[in-house]
Amino acid sequence: MIEAWGELNVRETFAEAARTYAALVRRIPEDRWNGPGLGEWDLRALIGHTSRSLVTVETYLAQPVETEEVPTPAAYYVAIAGIDHAAVVGRGVEAGRALGDNPAEFVDALNERVLIKVNTAGNPLMHTAAGGMRLENYLSTRTFELVVHSLDIAAAVPDIEPPEFSDQLLSEVARVGATAAVLQGRGVELMLALTGRGSLSPGFSIV
Repeated sequence: MIEAWGELNVRETFAEAARTYAALVRRIPEDRWNGPGLGEWDLRALIGHTSRSLVTVETYLAQPVETEEVPTPAAYYVAIAGIDHAAVVGRGVEAGRALGDNPAEFVDALNERVLIKVNTAGNPLMHTAAGGMRLENYLSTRTFELVVHSLDIAAAVPDIEPPEFSDQLLSEVARVGATAAVLQGRGVELMLALTGRGSLSPGFSIV
Protein backbone atom coordinates (compact mmCIF):
# COMPACT_ATOMS: atom_id res chain seq x y z
CA MET A 1 0.00 0.00 0.00
CA ILE A 2 1.28 3.47 -0.87
CA GLU A 3 1.52 5.69 2.19
CA ALA A 4 0.13 9.20 2.26
CA TRP A 5 2.55 11.89 1.09
CA GLY A 6 2.93 13.32 4.55
CA GLU A 7 4.10 9.95 5.87
CA LEU A 8 6.85 9.48 3.31
CA ASN A 9 10.35 9.40 4.76
CA VAL A 10 12.46 11.43 2.33
CA ARG A 11 15.67 9.98 3.75
CA GLU A 12 14.46 6.45 3.04
CA THR A 13 13.41 7.26 -0.52
CA PHE A 14 16.69 9.09 -1.14
CA ALA A 15 18.59 6.06 0.16
CA GLU A 16 16.56 3.74 -2.08
CA ALA A 17 17.26 5.89 -5.14
CA ALA A 18 20.95 6.16 -4.29
CA ARG A 19 21.35 2.41 -3.77
CA THR A 20 19.45 1.64 -6.96
CA TYR A 21 21.75 3.96 -8.88
CA ALA A 22 24.85 2.37 -7.33
CA ALA A 23 23.60 -1.12 -8.19
CA LEU A 24 22.99 0.01 -11.76
CA VAL A 25 26.55 1.33 -12.07
CA ARG A 26 27.90 -2.03 -10.92
CA ARG A 27 26.13 -3.68 -13.89
CA ILE A 28 27.71 -1.49 -16.57
CA PRO A 29 29.93 -3.59 -18.89
CA GLU A 30 33.53 -2.37 -19.09
CA ASP A 31 33.31 -1.78 -22.84
CA ARG A 32 30.35 0.61 -22.61
CA TRP A 33 31.73 3.52 -20.63
CA ASN A 34 32.76 5.57 -23.67
CA GLY A 35 29.54 4.84 -25.54
CA PRO A 36 26.52 7.13 -25.93
CA GLY A 37 24.91 8.43 -22.75
CA LEU A 38 22.47 11.32 -22.96
CA GLY A 39 22.65 14.29 -25.31
CA GLU A 40 26.20 15.67 -25.28
CA TRP A 41 27.32 13.23 -22.57
CA ASP A 42 28.87 9.86 -23.13
CA LEU A 43 27.89 7.19 -20.61
CA ARG A 44 30.73 8.06 -18.22
CA ALA A 45 29.68 11.72 -18.16
CA LEU A 46 26.01 10.79 -17.65
CA ILE A 47 26.91 8.57 -14.71
CA GLY A 48 29.25 11.26 -13.41
CA HIS A 49 26.49 13.86 -13.62
CA THR A 50 24.19 11.50 -11.73
CA SER A 51 26.82 11.06 -9.02
CA ARG A 52 26.52 14.79 -8.36
CA SER A 53 23.14 14.09 -6.78
CA LEU A 54 25.21 12.59 -3.97
CA VAL A 55 28.26 14.86 -4.20
CA THR A 56 26.23 18.07 -3.85
CA VAL A 57 24.46 16.80 -0.73
CA GLU A 58 27.83 16.21 0.90
CA THR A 59 29.16 19.57 -0.29
CA TYR A 60 26.13 21.62 0.70
CA LEU A 61 25.90 20.08 4.17
CA ALA A 62 29.24 21.78 4.84
CA GLN A 63 27.81 25.15 3.75
CA PRO A 64 25.14 26.23 6.27
CA VAL A 65 23.05 29.35 5.68
CA GLU A 66 20.57 31.30 7.79
CA THR A 67 17.88 32.12 5.23
CA GLU A 68 15.48 29.68 3.54
CA GLU A 69 15.03 30.97 -0.01
CA VAL A 70 13.62 27.80 -1.62
CA PRO A 71 10.78 26.37 0.51
CA THR A 72 9.86 23.23 -1.44
CA PRO A 73 11.44 20.69 -3.82
CA ALA A 74 9.21 21.89 -6.67
CA ALA A 75 10.28 25.50 -6.08
CA TYR A 76 13.86 24.37 -6.65
CA TYR A 77 13.05 23.49 -10.25
CA VAL A 78 11.42 26.87 -10.80
CA ALA A 79 14.48 28.60 -9.34
CA ILE A 80 16.97 26.82 -11.62
CA ALA A 81 14.91 27.17 -14.80
CA GLY A 82 17.48 29.52 -16.37
CA ILE A 83 20.56 27.51 -15.41
CA ASP A 84 23.51 27.57 -17.82
CA HIS A 85 23.19 24.39 -19.89
CA ALA A 86 26.81 24.46 -21.05
CA ALA A 87 28.00 24.67 -17.44
CA VAL A 88 25.86 21.66 -16.50
CA VAL A 89 27.32 19.67 -19.39
CA GLY A 90 30.85 20.64 -18.36
CA ARG A 91 30.31 19.64 -14.74
CA GLY A 92 28.96 16.29 -15.90
CA VAL A 93 32.08 15.64 -17.97
CA GLU A 94 34.31 16.59 -15.03
CA ALA A 95 32.30 14.37 -12.68
CA GLY A 96 32.67 11.51 -15.13
CA ARG A 97 36.45 11.87 -15.06
CA ALA A 98 36.35 11.98 -11.24
CA LEU A 99 34.84 8.48 -11.21
CA GLY A 100 38.35 7.18 -11.89
CA ASP A 101 39.37 3.72 -13.02
CA ASN A 102 36.76 1.94 -10.92
CA PRO A 103 33.51 3.93 -11.13
CA ALA A 104 31.45 1.33 -9.28
CA GLU A 105 33.83 1.42 -6.33
CA PHE A 106 33.80 5.22 -6.37
CA VAL A 107 29.99 5.37 -6.38
CA ASP A 108 29.65 2.72 -3.66
CA ALA A 109 32.03 4.63 -1.36
CA LEU A 110 30.33 7.95 -2.12
CA ASN A 111 26.93 6.40 -1.49
CA GLU A 112 27.90 4.96 1.89
CA ARG A 113 29.55 8.19 3.03
CA VAL A 114 26.67 10.45 2.02
CA LEU A 115 23.94 8.25 3.49
CA ILE A 116 25.70 8.23 6.85
CA LYS A 117 25.89 12.03 6.79
CA VAL A 118 22.25 12.39 5.75
CA ASN A 119 21.06 10.12 8.54
CA THR A 120 22.91 12.09 11.22
CA ALA A 121 22.53 15.66 9.93
CA GLY A 122 19.10 16.66 11.17
CA ASN A 123 17.34 19.06 8.80
CA PRO A 124 19.65 22.07 8.52
CA LEU A 125 19.38 25.06 6.24
CA MET A 126 22.16 24.85 3.67
CA HIS A 127 23.40 26.52 0.53
CA THR A 128 22.24 25.04 -2.82
CA ALA A 129 22.54 26.15 -6.44
CA ALA A 130 19.03 27.63 -6.12
CA GLY A 131 19.48 29.30 -2.72
CA GLY A 132 19.07 28.32 0.91
CA MET A 133 17.08 25.09 1.42
CA ARG A 134 16.31 22.62 4.16
CA LEU A 135 18.17 19.35 3.73
CA GLU A 136 14.97 17.29 3.49
CA ASN A 137 13.58 19.47 0.70
CA TYR A 138 16.85 19.28 -1.19
CA LEU A 139 16.94 15.49 -0.77
CA SER A 140 13.66 15.19 -2.65
CA THR A 141 15.21 16.98 -5.63
CA ARG A 142 18.18 14.60 -5.51
CA THR A 143 15.85 11.61 -5.36
CA PHE A 144 14.10 12.98 -8.44
CA GLU A 145 17.44 13.34 -10.26
CA LEU A 146 18.68 9.90 -9.24
CA VAL A 147 15.51 8.22 -10.51
CA VAL A 148 15.37 10.13 -13.80
CA HIS A 149 19.05 9.63 -14.59
CA SER A 150 19.03 5.98 -13.55
CA LEU A 151 16.34 5.54 -16.20
CA ASP A 152 18.55 7.46 -18.66
CA ILE A 153 21.45 5.13 -17.89
CA ALA A 154 19.28 2.06 -18.36
CA ALA A 155 18.07 3.44 -21.71
CA ALA A 156 21.68 3.96 -22.80
CA VAL A 157 22.58 0.36 -21.88
CA PRO A 158 19.36 -1.53 -22.69
CA ASP A 159 20.94 -4.98 -22.39
CA ILE A 160 21.40 -4.70 -18.62
CA GLU A 161 18.69 -5.28 -16.03
CA PRO A 162 16.71 -2.02 -15.65
CA PRO A 163 16.22 -0.37 -12.25
CA GLU A 164 13.11 -0.98 -10.18
CA PHE A 165 11.64 1.54 -7.76
CA SER A 166 9.11 1.25 -4.95
CA ASP A 167 5.67 2.83 -5.21
CA GLN A 168 6.60 5.20 -2.39
CA LEU A 169 9.64 6.43 -4.24
CA LEU A 170 7.79 6.90 -7.52
CA SER A 171 4.97 8.70 -5.69
CA GLU A 172 7.44 11.19 -4.24
CA VAL A 173 9.12 11.79 -7.60
CA ALA A 174 5.77 12.19 -9.36
CA ARG A 175 4.60 14.67 -6.72
CA VAL A 176 7.72 16.80 -7.12
CA GLY A 177 7.47 16.77 -10.91
CA ALA A 178 3.75 17.50 -11.05
CA THR A 179 3.99 20.34 -8.53
CA ALA A 180 6.91 21.86 -10.42
CA ALA A 181 4.82 21.76 -13.60
CA VAL A 182 2.01 23.60 -11.80
CA LEU A 183 4.41 26.26 -10.50
CA GLN A 184 5.74 26.69 -14.03
CA GLY A 185 2.22 27.34 -15.33
CA ARG A 186 1.69 24.00 -17.04
CA GLY A 187 -0.56 22.28 -14.55
CA VAL A 188 -3.66 22.25 -16.78
CA GLU A 189 -1.72 20.72 -19.68
CA LEU A 190 -0.42 18.01 -17.36
CA MET A 191 -3.86 17.25 -15.91
CA LEU A 192 -5.42 16.96 -19.35
CA ALA A 193 -2.70 14.53 -20.41
CA LEU A 194 -2.99 12.45 -17.23
CA THR A 195 -6.73 12.04 -17.73
CA GLY A 196 -6.62 11.21 -21.44
CA ARG A 197 -8.10 14.55 -22.47
CA GLY A 198 -5.02 15.92 -24.17
CA SER A 199 -1.36 15.28 -24.83
CA LEU A 200 1.79 16.95 -23.62
CA SER A 201 3.38 19.48 -25.94
CA PRO A 202 6.60 18.42 -27.72
CA GLY A 203 9.58 18.72 -25.41
CA PHE A 204 7.47 19.10 -22.26
CA SER A 205 9.87 19.06 -19.31
CA ILE A 206 10.22 20.65 -15.89
CA VAL A 207 14.03 20.71 -16.12
